[in-house]
Amino acid sequence: MTATTLAHSPSADIPLSQRHGKDFVDLANVPWTPWVMEGTYFKLLAINELSGGFSMLLKVDPGVQAPVHAHIGSAEAYLVEGGFYYEEDDPGYAGYYTYERGGSVHQPVSPQGCVMFAVTHGPLAGCNPDGSVAAVVDCRLMLQLAEANGVAGHVVQIVSGR
Repeated sequence: MTATTLAHSPSADIPLSQRHGKDFVDLANVPWTPWVMEGTYFKLLAINELSGGFSMLLKVDPGVQAPVHAHIGSAEAYLVEGGFYYEEDDPGYAGYYTYERGGSVHQPVSPQGCVMFAVTHGPLAGCNPDGSVAAVVDCRLMLQLAEANGVAGHVVQIVSGR
């Protein structure tokens, strides 16, 4: 494809802001919202109603260990600050990236705390000790939590037919 082809494509008639979603958002002006477990907070960025997934900044206080949870879809995370691990001999630190396959079940811990950019490609399922599902965290719950905190106006929503 050439630059000439792009310049004459049908999308060239659509304003840039409509082709790429919303304008830039200064996340420094978006307060943290308490997340689904003690010692965690998030800034919701986008939701995908097609997959149930979402993207967010996630902040984890030092010493927090997540409950055992399963990924219904895959997830990706880029560590901005701090670190966490699933196994002590394989820690991730600021600047590291991880890909978690759909179906993964684990219990991460963050001894020093962390901030990460995370994208889930489907819901998360919190697990009871017997392995049954205790709770489901999907895009709708994330949007409800952000709305309840008054910080959902900037969230990009991907829905069927749009």
